[in-house]
Amino acid sequence: MKEKNLNLKKNGLAVLLLSFVIYAAAAAGVIWGAGHSMAVMGISIFLLCVTWILWPGLKVLRPQEALVLTLFGKYIGTLREPGFYFVNPFCSAVNPAARTRLKQSGDISSRDAVQSAADMAAATKKISLKIMTLDNNRQKINDCLGNPIEIGIAVTWRIQDTAKAVFNVDNYKEFLSLQCDSALRNIVRIYPYDVAPDVDTTGDGIADEGSLRGSSETVAARIRDEIQDRVEEAGIEVIEARITHLAYAPEIAAVMLQRQQASAIVDARKMIVDGAVGMVEMALEHLNENQTIVLDEERKAAMVSNLLVVLCGNHDAQPVVNSGSLY
Repeated sequence: MKEKNLNLKKNGLAVLLLSFVIYAAAAAGVIWGAGHSMAVMGISIFLLCVTWILWPGLKVLRPQEALVLTLFGKYIGTLREPGFYFVNPFCSAVNPAARTRLKQSGDISSRDAVQSAADMAAATKKISLKIMTLDNNRQKINDCLGNPIEIGIAVTWRIQDTAKAVFNVDNYKEFLSLQCDSALRNIVRIYPYDVAPDVDTTGDGIADEGSLRGSSETVAARIRDEIQDRVEEAGIEVIEARITHLAYAPEIAAVMLQRQQASAIVDARKMIVDGAVGMVEMALEHLNENQTIVLDEERKAAMVSNLLVVLCGNHDAQPVVNSGSLY
């Protein structure tokens, strides 16, 4: 089902004024007919009883709002332009997600705002066309290596086709929320949390360096495309998806932190050793070039050992002064 735009004239104010004129005339007719004509009084009473039927056909739309109208169960069209309209009084507005409250912009809890039942019923029949943000609850998902992680996303979306949103799915807000959860699981299980060897995240059969932490933009784009494919039939346009929370699950967070610390220590030690070896080689070359001190192989080995201990040690070296001979 596709959306049909109703291009009606904005004559709601004229109909409202007309109804007031009819009521005023009918009230005067009742007063005058009571003493002169029973027929006039009967017609006036009838007008007083039926003129209110015009009022349910008065519809007010603000900017970025839409009203999906049905007549005796048949979809007749959608009002999109802001204004004061008069439609068939027997038309009814449809919005199956009217009272659905999710963790997203545009949804107001009854604890946050107090409205009368009539105001609530009137307001919820309208469908918002504004850009809204859905912030789903954090999920615990296993990455491609089986490590449990916690991840949350924020999805920016809006209604593109009101007819599809109302009639193709039971509740378009809940449908979007469930599809976000499903798409998130499908994409996250393809990636490791950190860069891992021999992992193909693109599906081309070649190992790459994709990861949830290092390729957040790519992951978010794939999540957005996955959600868009799933909600196309609901008339929803997904504008953007962003990762709002990413961390290891609490049960393995401490272990993974120790692993990262160990990896950082190993990398730092490797850099220190490489630099120390280079400094020792440079020192030996300078001694040989200048012939400052002539050392045999045994003394060279001792010197290299002492220099490496000094350069690679965690603490400052304590000097030992030799007051005797060199040998």
